[in-house]
Amino acid sequence: MAKAGKKKQGTVINDQSLSFFRNYINTPSPVGFEFRGQKLWMEYIKPYVDEVFTDPYGSAVGVINPKHPFKVVIEAHVDEISWFVNYVTNEGLIYLKRNGGVDHQIAPGQRVWIHGKKGQVKAVFGWPAIHTRIGNAEKEPVAKVENLFLDTGARSKKELEDLGVHIGAVVTYQDGFDELAFDYYIGRAFDNRIGGFMIAEVARLLKENKKKLPFGLYVVNAVQEEIGLRGAEMIARRIKPNVAIITDVTHDTTTPMINKVVEGETSCGKGPSLSYGPAVHNKLLELVEAVAKKSGIPVQLRAVSRSTGTDTDSFAYANDGCPSVLISIPLRYMHTTVEMLHKSDIEQTIQLMYETLLTLTPETNFSYF
Repeated sequence: MAKAGKKKQGTVINDQSLSFFRNYINTPSPVGFEFRGQKLWMEYIKPYVDEVFTDPYGSAVGVINPKHPFKVVIEAHVDEISWFVNYVTNEGLIYLKRNGGVDHQIAPGQRVWIHGKKGQVKAVFGWPAIHTRIGNAEKEPVAKVENLFLDTGARSKKELEDLGVHIGAVVTYQDGFDELAFDYYIGRAFDNRIGGFMIAEVARLLKENKKKLPFGLYVVNAVQEEIGLRGAEMIARRIKPNVAIITDVTHDTTTPMINKVVEGETSCGKGPSLSYGPAVHNKLLELVEAVAKKSGIPVQLRAVSRSTGTDTDSFAYANDGCPSVLISIPLRYMHTTVEMLHKSDIEQTIQLMYETLLTLTPETNFSYF
């Protein structure tokens, strides 16, 4: 963990923003079908920006000072991993394909929504009872994409059609937002709707504190990150930013079964994580580290090797190259229905982005030479 000065109190998440956060997490926004979450996000951010626009695939952008030629992006992604209906049996059971990197091992026994032509349909991932497996431990079935199925209660293809279920319908988990002891939040899709929440809060703080920025700020909530950073790739070409600050989740490596030798050491409750890697611009990273030290915000450090695996890569290498930095928030149990965050990390990550924006100017020198 990088050394920092006296710890500064983070931004308090107020009742209005927490209510938005809860609704935002509970709103299904699967890859390729992000419009529900985007509508909610745009309504929330509108009072804090000068204009809002979207691109053809649904990335949403709030802009402050839209006519300024120097453009700074703060960015997250809205999409969540999910499933597609792929095959329906004569008995009305449903087999699936992945939509993004959804974890098949957590599926058995889960409740889901099928988003069909007539609205949401409740279903469950069926799984054989333990009574039928006991005594046959060495041959117990293991959850695989090909043996997972959904049961809606329908017992024929016709009954499923009557419900509006069709091939290609997207499927999301039902589990939503909740609070645990010691300031922890849990829910599905914190990866990365927590990012969308945090960049919206940065816009709110700028507005409420009457801060005037010497550049155009583009608050970007991109689509389709989970299938290859596609939304960021499109919107980066459209905006052509001069600087990009990306926020996403990273692994809390203090949880069981994670190898710190491979993944490094990062923990919830100890502040945002800053990444070193080829896509991360070193001078911009130095600026963010200096801001953290000056502001008393603790940060954790990690190395990401060839790529960050986040939208940072798309912005960094877009157009003629864009100085980019990744500010991550530690997350436990990524790509499950019980992803876990700490409130202090959320507040400190918001604060770090906010203070960094107040430090940047069009004259900030990012040249290595």
